[in-house]
Amino acid sequence: MRSNLFDAATAEKQTSERWVLQNSSMLRVNLTQDVLAAKGSMVAYQGSVRFDHEGSGTMAKFIKKLVTNEDTPLMRVSGQGEVFFANTAEHVHLILLEGDGISVDGKNLLAFDANLDWDIRRVQGAGRLSGGMWNVEVSGHGVVALTSDGPPVLLDCSQQPTGVDIQAAVAWSSHLRPQLVSSMNVRSLLRGGSGEAFQYLFHGPGFVLVQPSEGRPLGGEGGHGNNQGGFLNDLLN
Repeated sequence: MRSNLFDAATAEKQTSERWVLQNSSMLRVNLTQDVLAAKGSMVAYQGSVRFDHEGSGTMAKFIKKLVTNEDTPLMRVSGQGEVFFANTAEHVHLILLEGDGISVDGKNLLAFDANLDWDIRRVQGAGRLSGGMWNVEVSGHGVVALTSDGPPVLLDCSQQPTGVDIQAAVAWSSHLRPQLVSSMNVRSLLRGGSGEAFQYLFHGPGFVLVQPSEGRPLGGEGGHGNNQGGFLNDLLN
């Protein structure tokens, strides 16, 4: 049998590293310790691996999940072997946290070391008019895997105010506190609007990661974008 599928570029990466990109859209994790991952993100595994629902851990997190739109159901992946993660062929990026933190849009959070701390945080200024904006904040020492719909750009927010479409913002430095602003005015609204109703406004030392897309529609099969029925359903089942 012959095919370019048997080329080295397609073969499993042979490395002792725990976290490695199999390719631009697939993550390979060597399970020497537990990993938390978005439910539905496993595409393959080798070895003796177990997948369990991961609860909120605290009542505060449980309540936040019930009252917010930030519904990011997680699974705990444990055992011995290698696990491959992906989400609708989106680009995968690895970030090593060294005692610092990152704020991530839940739909862009693929996996992270289970020893890291995480919580749901409200974006300042995001009230009822915008539907409420909530992110997952991850901090400590370990690796976080993010996804983006296309190759992203990393913007430095320290030199001047940086505005980002709320659907295009993947993640940012956790110490940044973006404001939610609106570019709408009465005249523009009467004429049908600009199509750019709300943005995050960042300013200060730090970065924001921006994808070249306003995200894919939720729903349908595959990936973790639809959150597999939601956090509440996971608790009831």
